[in-house]
Amino acid sequence: MRAPLILVIVTYTIAIIGLTMMPGTDPEGRPWHMSVFEAFYVISYTATTIGFGEVPFPYSPSQRLWMTFSIYFTVIPWFYAIGKIISLFQDPGLKLAVTTARFAREVEHLHEPFYIVCGYGETGKQLVSALDKKGIRVVVLEIQQDLINELELEDHQFDIPNLCADTKMPDTLLRAGVKHPLCRGVAALTDNDHVNLAIAIAVKLINPNLLMLARAENEEVAANMASFGTDHIINPYALFGELLAMEVHALGTYLLHEWLTAVPGDALPSPACPPIGKWVICGYGRFGKSVVANLERENISTVIIEADPELTGCVNCIVGSGAEGKILQEAGIEDAVGIVAGTNDDINNLSIVMTARELNPDIFVVIRKNRRFNEVLFDQFNADITMQPSNIIAHECLAHMVAPLLSQFLSLARNQSNAWSNQVISELVETVGESVPLTWRVTVDHIHSPAVSNLIRWGIPVPLNAITQNPNNRTEHLELVPLMLIRNGQSTLLPEKTTLLLEGDLVLFCGKDYAKTMQSILLSNHKVLTFVMNGREIAEGIVWRWMLKKIASFKRKKGSKKAEPS
Repeated sequence: MRAPLILVIVTYTIAIIGLTMMPGTDPEGRPWHMSVFEAFYVISYTATTIGFGEVPFPYSPSQRLWMTFSIYFTVIPWFYAIGKIISLFQDPGLKLAVTTARFAREVEHLHEPFYIVCGYGETGKQLVSALDKKGIRVVVLEIQQDLINELELEDHQFDIPNLCADTKMPDTLLRAGVKHPLCRGVAALTDNDHVNLAIAIAVKLINPNLLMLARAENEEVAANMASFGTDHIINPYALFGELLAMEVHALGTYLLHEWLTAVPGDALPSPACPPIGKWVICGYGRFGKSVVANLERENISTVIIEADPELTGCVNCIVGSGAEGKILQEAGIEDAVGIVAGTNDDINNLSIVMTARELNPDIFVVIRKNRRFNEVLFDQFNADITMQPSNIIAHECLAHMVAPLLSQFLSLARNQSNAWSNQVISELVETVGESVPLTWRVTVDHIHSPAVSNLIRWGIPVPLNAITQNPNNRTEHLELVPLMLIRNGQSTLLPEKTTLLLEGDLVLFCGKDYAKTMQSILLSNHKVLTFVMNGREIAEGIVWRWMLKKIASFKRKKGSKKAEPS
């Protein structure tokens, strides 16, 4: 803007000085010259093409000649300056600077806990949408402007601060709020493992206490992430392989995992129940290797079809894409019980399973879906199990973000027997019904559960059962189930309801939304909690509490004496 402004100032100065020098006459015929202010006034409304007439007196020919010159002399620089201003506001650099500053202000003014999501691809979209529906604030970083435009067009509950920038740059992460006191964690979900690695390293160096979740499909990158203290490294292919094997040998454990990580309120579909026998695996990349390893660990025989054995390191396999009937027949598709189409091409995967179904109509089909926009095609085919990496990663991140204890519970549940999982499912169905329940954490301290903390401090024992009763009717239990108790770092699955709570305990619950709301009343109001426990109002004064404590102690001693043998 320096050149246009200087040009406007110079032209205005010449026009004003020249106009003051032009001789004129007043109505009485006396010589008259404009003052500098009068000349400035006239040039101002002339140069801006407003026009106002000849003031304060009619002009002389000399003044009109100079005004004619000034019109062309000043209007052209003025329009040049306006054009420069317009082009400046359209300049990508300035627009980026303004957008970046606005983004930083929006993040700085966040007054609720939030997560940073790096990458708004298919996985990022699902995660952001799920967090928004749960009322959790999100900040999004994405390097592609087209994806940012999609985000701004989405209908979300909250305004989502977003920035189109290189997500692995430390300055970008700082603007996104990595050091913000309300930032709860960062999820690196780009489709580039090395970018995710750079994000994980930067976050752990800037704010080591921040929760860090990262997507990694390469084992070397995952090991590097782990060395920098990345909290959760998510490999969708390895995770799906584990779930498929779990579905084969421990259906109850699989169903429990799917149920607790699904969207609350949804009805859980019936499990597919993969058969046991020979399986044909098409594609021996990262996904295929994970499936083969997990199936063989369950003593299930596999036949591998791979188009490029040298690239994937497949030693014992049939060379081919799997879409040809001849190749599938060579693999023994007629007597196989299942087929996995796991290449990185959706059309190729659909071709494989369609050919397999023609040769063996009863075969169990597992298909990998790489792109969400092909969902219509996959829905039409109706495979037994459809694996989409973005779904797996989003659900896993959601479990760690919304209910961190849930991931720990599911990890411990995988080490339990299938009969144990079936027992848990039976209890959940009996208590909360067949819809997906909410999961939440209760911390026993004076901040999150002041009622429980106060009673414990006053010497009144509080059993776990007390915070599961209905405050409106103490004889009824709320529709919730305590899944896990953590005390001094030790985890107890399905704790007994008679367990006495202690300061610092963490309890994972699952149940209905109404039950969570009613429980919050018990946790915050010690009078309601005491009434639910024993049907009596608690004494408010210090003296009365001291007397009740003494009476309770006396009754315990008296009861113990009666129990002694004579």
